[in-house]
Amino acid sequence: MIGRLNHVAIAVPDLEAASEQYRNALGAKVGAPQDEPDHGVTVVFIELPNTKIELLYPLGDDSPINGFLEKNPAGGIHHVCYEVEDIIAARDHLKATGARVLGSGEPKIGAHGKPVLFLHPKDFNGCLVELEQV
Repeated sequence: MIGRLNHVAIAVPDLEAASEQYRNALGAKVGAPQDEPDHGVTVVFIELPNTKIELLYPLGDDSPINGFLEKNPAGGIHHVCYEVEDIIAARDHLKATGARVLGSGEPKIGAHGKPVLFLHPKDFNGCLVELEQV
């Protein structure tokens, strides 16, 4: 059901410093910051030949990233995102197998302008999973 790895998301305490580190130390192609108010984050995508890294920074006091950074002040891997062809079919299949879909269970539009869903980390070995329809 899942396809390619779309990205690995890393929560960071300083978006500008993290972007510069990827740009200068690793020589990566670093995109511009983009606010995602529906998700409470500002994101920067780092383009790699086979996938992307998504840097996550809190957007506002209600950001879900705030709690993560309180527990992990230096930042850390927040989630992995897999591509799916049909997000509704994937959601229904996962729910039928007992996996918990976070939020309302309805897809939201993600940073790439495509529908996304998140799956509870307790159902996936402690890893928050994002699904993105391609």
